[in-house]
Amino acid sequence: MASDHTTKETPPPVKAASWLPLIVVVLTQIQASFAVNALTVSMQGITTDLDTAATSVGTAITAGTFSMAAFILLGAKLGARFGTRKVFQIAVAIHAAAMAGVALSLSPAMLFIAQASSGAVIALIAPALTVFIATNYKDQQQAKAIGLLAAAIPAAGVLALLIAGWFATTIGWRYSFGLMVVLGAINLLLSFKLKTVPAQPQLKIDWTGSIIAAVAVILLSFGFSGLSAWGTWFATSQAPFDILGLSPAPLLILLGAIAGQVFFMWIRKRQDAKLPRIFDLRVLASRSELAVTACMAIMLFVGTAANFLIPLYMQIVQGRSSIETSFSIIPYTLSIFLASTFVAFLYDKFPPRTIAQGGFVVVAGALVLLAFTIRNDWGQLFVVLGLILLGLGQGAIVALVFNTLLSAVPRELAGDVGAWRGLVHNLSGSVGIAVASAFAVGMLSSLIASGAAAHPEVSQELIYKVNVNEADFMTNAQVEAVIGDRVSNPSELAAATEVNEEARLRALQISLLGLSGLALLAIVPAGRMPGRMKGDLPEQLEPDDPDAIPEPGVTADHTEPTTTERAKR
Repeated sequence: MASDHTTKETPPPVKAASWLPLIVVVLTQIQASFAVNALTVSMQGITTDLDTAATSVGTAITAGTFSMAAFILLGAKLGARFGTRKVFQIAVAIHAAAMAGVALSLSPAMLFIAQASSGAVIALIAPALTVFIATNYKDQQQAKAIGLLAAAIPAAGVLALLIAGWFATTIGWRYSFGLMVVLGAINLLLSFKLKTVPAQPQLKIDWTGSIIAAVAVILLSFGFSGLSAWGTWFATSQAPFDILGLSPAPLLILLGAIAGQVFFMWIRKRQDAKLPRIFDLRVLASRSELAVTACMAIMLFVGTAANFLIPLYMQIVQGRSSIETSFSIIPYTLSIFLASTFVAFLYDKFPPRTIAQGGFVVVAGALVLLAFTIRNDWGQLFVVLGLILLGLGQGAIVALVFNTLLSAVPRELAGDVGAWRGLVHNLSGSVGIAVASAFAVGMLSSLIASGAAAHPEVSQELIYKVNVNEADFMTNAQVEAVIGDRVSNPSELAAATEVNEEARLRALQISLLGLSGLALLAIVPAGRMPGRMKGDLPEQLEPDDPDAIPEPGVTADHTEPTTTERAKR
């Protein structure tokens, strides 16, 4: 008698895809992320070589990150419209040329322009990296690839600290960026081995929306970048213009905020009319997605600001060399790398909100520990411990929020999620550096003024000659060069130097405490984060017709979500 059961054949094992595309992705991410860390660790050499203030390096860093934020939404669409691989190759070549511009910079303005150019093309590179992962890997390979992409950013930081720190101390800071030109050439050659991603000629681009977004970010970039040099409220002598004595920086920030509101009004109007738009508002459809964005923005603001202030402390306050600074920061950068790599193991044990809240508590505690323990001896155990804790909390949160947002919205909007993440990442990080610089310099000016008044050795004539309202972080040697010919005797110079030393340290300590308070505030939005849902990214990250995507909370067959699905959202 024949059996009624049909024998099921075991499907053949899926052959693992080649890791070559991931190698290109990771190397390109290192190329894109290297510059920021290299600029930070080379601060002392750049300020001496270009005869500029330390905060000018922060301005150059923000130029690149703000530039990327301005064009990241357009970058994702351009790659899909004209072919991801082709656009990627053009962008990698331009980025290498921009790194050559940084290496050959003869002035702060040239450094600013070259770094801004590199940021603009990273807006084309960043979305392509996610596309290459989606088109080359599935299941577990895709999950590992996404994790390694996230880990490539802190890995670039470690390499930058080691290589740039060594170069800056030995042969010169410019060689670090020359090395990125070579890496760009390697990535360009390897990219021809990647699978060609078909162009989507039918994809329409919302050029008006992209222009409004770029204008908003550019206005914000100049506004926040000018807070330190132009004045937070009242215009300094460095301001390009003033309005009744007021600084142009807050005005540009206000105009940027208004342009941002216009952008969202435009997108909402286009979405209601089912017209092509540069960004899909369903990425921010509920309070849960907004909470993830808030957590992402706060962590990147705090982390990037701390990442700028700590090298500033070591090189300007302590007078350490670039290579000494590099080795001091390595525990912090490695802890970011480890946390962003291994936080995925906690996803099945704890909901995102619990991991995020715990991470923010760790970050706040680490910043408090640093603020109360930093002195002139960087080798203190508690200082190193504070850096490690800061890196662990920061790495876990940054990796968590991106994965959570990516899984909380329809998979077909993965391209918009990636672009939004890039915009928030760079805008928040740049604002963090700019605001931290302005706050720290403002505190420095106040502390120098009060310290000088408390030291009778410092004459009123010297205070009058030196405009403390335009103070900046300077080494003792720089202070002596500025005021050496204005003091009446050696004791006055020694007292002025002591006032500056104390003010520098206190300004940075207060700034770190302010960042710790901001990290604690993030616990509130962290409690509203959604749960995570599993699934692969689609190969086509930019849908031809976004209005054909089911609304969040409605399945493909238009059935209502289950109680469990509602609870997750």
